[in-house]
Amino acid sequence: MASSWKAENAPLKHLEDIKESIDTQDLPSAINTIKNYLEKQDLEELNIGITGESGSGKSSFVNALRGLGDEDEGSAKTGVVETTVKPEVYLHPELNNVKVWDLPGIGTPNFKAKKYLQLVKIQLYDVFIIIASDRFKECHAQLATEIIGMGKKFYFVRSKIELSITAEKRKANFNEKNTLRSIRKDCENGLRKINVKDPIVFLISSWELEKYDFNLLQEKIEKDLPQHKRDVLLLALPNITQEINEKKKKAQMKNIAMVALLSASAAAVPVPGLSVAVDTAIITKEIERYFKVFGLDDESLQKLSKRSGKTIEHYKSLMKSPLHAGINPASLFPLLGGAFLLVAEDAVEYAVSLIPLIGSVLAGGMSFCTVSAMLYRALDGIAEDASKVLFDSVQTEV
Repeated sequence: MASSWKAENAPLKHLEDIKESIDTQDLPSAINTIKNYLEKQDLEELNIGITGESGSGKSSFVNALRGLGDEDEGSAKTGVVETTVKPEVYLHPELNNVKVWDLPGIGTPNFKAKKYLQLVKIQLYDVFIIIASDRFKECHAQLATEIIGMGKKFYFVRSKIELSITAEKRKANFNEKNTLRSIRKDCENGLRKINVKDPIVFLISSWELEKYDFNLLQEKIEKDLPQHKRDVLLLALPNITQEINEKKKKAQMKNIAMVALLSASAAAVPVPGLSVAVDTAIITKEIERYFKVFGLDDESLQKLSKRSGKTIEHYKSLMKSPLHAGINPASLFPLLGGAFLLVAEDAVEYAVSLIPLIGSVLAGGMSFCTVSAMLYRALDGIAEDASKVLFDSVQTEV
């Protein structure tokens, strides 16, 4: 069984180094070693460049991608005139390894796509999003051509769709699907006229990100990214649809085996009290991550409360997970069915781990199963709470 864990979790190539360091450290240092290892998983960067003409809604889209409104603290500056004169980086509020770049506007009479990409340092970005609030122009096509030539991915986004829908609603024969179809066709035909082959245009409202084509856009970006960056994208997406929440849950499930294996490595080391302390540290770290990823931490709930007009207390009253009131030993115990199980298991783990070879495998297996079970239960509960909060947040208060 132990060998199969390693085969299924190839990224854990430093596991033996960690076990060796634990064996030579005191308890607090050993726990810190585990925490540091887990933190390295958060260092994979994702850089998204947002570009387009002045006034096209670049900055608002930068904010929307990060789950912020234009007036929130830390948001990108917006305005009717160009407010970005050099590349400005904005970190995701929960994941600092996700960077969304507000790039200077294009479309000036002297615009040169190649020079522009040199100015903004194209090599920094994983993907580009090219935004227009009306028809796409020659400058957009030039930029797309240069981006392709440099081996990068880009996506055309027609922004401010909510304004177009509002204007069309005044017509007696208004039909939203037909209106969206007409806007998309007009944009794609315009791009073909300026020599863009097989264009795909995503219709987006930064104010109503859950509507229109945002899901299609994120799915396309996800598909185009290398495997190691896909989960980074998923975890950074704002919690605006149940589909996104489900994808986040699946992404976190893939990490449970890694975390549990680290626990197993600690259980196999014969140091009294080590496994229960390390398990608690590991589980706490992961559950804190779940709350942030699903937008259920206090800071995220405060932002949601501000947007929806509902109180934080209201949203917390919807949560049924025993962890929503705080992560501590008391709230962790129900994940196993009782505190005595965790304490008793730690004692057995220590005794068994003293048996050479076979003992290490048995102790590691017990810890692996324990931590896996606890994290799966925690993730299920938190994901379910996230669904309840999402559903409630889009309901109109009576």
